[in-house]
Amino acid sequence: MSNKRRLWQIFGPVICAFLLLLIVFLLPWERTFSKQSVYEAANSQTTTVFKGVGMKREAYKNGYIPFYGSSELSRFDPLHPSVIAEKYNRNYRPFLLGGPGSQSLAQYIGMQGTAKQLENKKAVVIISPQWFTKQGQNPQAFDLYYSPLQTTMFLLNAKNNKTDRYAAQRIASMPTVKSGIIKNCLKKVARGEKLTGWDRFLIKNRQRMLTNEDNFFSTFQVRNRVDKIEQRAKLLPDKYSQAALKKVADEQAEMHTNSNNLGIDNTFYRTRLSKKVLKKLKGSQKHFDYVKSPEYADFELMLNQFAKQHTNVLFIIPPINAKWMKYTGLSQKMYQESVAKIERQLTSQGFENIADLSKDGGKKYFMEDTIHLGWNGWVAVDKYVKKFAALPNKRYNYDMSNYYYSKSWQNKTGVKPLNLSNKDSLKDQ
Repeated sequence: MSNKRRLWQIFGPVICAFLLLLIVFLLPWERTFSKQSVYEAANSQTTTVFKGVGMKREAYKNGYIPFYGSSELSRFDPLHPSVIAEKYNRNYRPFLLGGPGSQSLAQYIGMQGTAKQLENKKAVVIISPQWFTKQGQNPQAFDLYYSPLQTTMFLLNAKNNKTDRYAAQRIASMPTVKSGIIKNCLKKVARGEKLTGWDRFLIKNRQRMLTNEDNFFSTFQVRNRVDKIEQRAKLLPDKYSQAALKKVADEQAEMHTNSNNLGIDNTFYRTRLSKKVLKKLKGSQKHFDYVKSPEYADFELMLNQFAKQHTNVLFIIPPINAKWMKYTGLSQKMYQESVAKIERQLTSQGFENIADLSKDGGKKYFMEDTIHLGWNGWVAVDKYVKKFAALPNKRYNYDMSNYYYSKSWQNKTGVKPLNLSNKDSLKDQ
C-alpha cells in the first residue's frame, strides 16, 4: 500500500467530515420552535438563549414581552412576574433576558437581532443603579453574555453616526472580542469608515455560520423552570387582587426571613453572609459612587435601540434593602442622585413610563436579600406591569441626544430629581 493511500485512509475521513460540517453550517436553513420550547426558553435565563436570536424572534411574534434585567430576575418566589403571568393567564408572558452582570452594553448587543419583532411593541427594563460604577460594564461578565452573532448583525446595519461609532468602540474595547474579522470591522465602524465589499462578504458568511449554530443549539442547555413556576403558582389565590397577593407575599416572606434581622432570605443569609463575611462588610460601602460612570453612555445605547424600534418601554428602578444600606454605609443621598440622573436621561428624551421604587427599601418584605426585589417588591412591580401590558401597541417617537454619550454627562453630579407628575400614573390608574 502506497504512503499516499495510507495517509488518505488516516486523514481522509477527518477531512471529509470537516468539509461536510463546513457545508452544513454555511448553507442557510430555518427552524421552527414549539410553544413549549419557547416557554421554557423565556424563563430559562441561560446565556445560550440570551446570545441567540431565533427563539426570541419566535417569542416576540407570539405575545411575549422582553424583561431586560440582571440577577433580580432569578429570584423565583410566588410573586415573580413569570409566575403571576402564568397563574392569571395574562395577555403577555415575560421573556427574561439577563443574569448577574448583564449590564447595558451586553443587553444592547443582545437587542440587535430582534429590532423588527419589537417595532411598535413593548419592553420592560429593570435598571440596577449598582451597574453605574466607575468601571461600568464588567469585562468578565460581558464575556458571558457577548453574542458574536448579534455583533455581526450590528456591523451589517451600522451607519456613520454617534451611536454606532460609540457602540463599535465600546464593544471592540472588551477583552473577549479577539482579533479577527469582527474586531477589525468594529474598529472601522468606530473610526467612521465604511465596510468594504470584502468585509461584508466575510461578515455575512460568519453570520450564516453563527445563525445555523443558533438554530442547532438554541434549545440545548435550556434551564427548565416550568415545574417551578407551576408549583409557585399554586401558592397564589385563584382570584387576582393586590390585597390577596400582598397577603401571600407577607406569609411567604415571614417564613423565609426568620433567621436574621435584616429582612434577608434565610438561604441567602446562611450561604452568603457568614459572621466573618458580615464583619468585613460593615461600613464597606460608604465610599461607593453610582453617579459618575461610563454606564450612563452604555445605557444610552439601549435607549437609542428602543427609539430606533419605536418601542414603548417601562423602566423599573428598584431600591436597596434599607437595613443593608445602613449596615454597609451606602449613601442614600448618593443613591437618589444616581436615580435622579437616570430619570433625567430618560424623561428628557421622551421615555416617561418609570416605576421609581428606589425609596421603598425600608418597606417590610420588599426585598429578598441585600439588593434584589422580593415578595412585596414584585407585588409593587405588578401594579405597573399589569397596566403597562394593557396599553395598546403603537408607534412611539423619541427625541434622542448625543450629549448622553459624552464624558461630561458620564461624570456630571448634582442632577436634581424631576417632579414627574406621570411617574406613578401606571400604578394609580
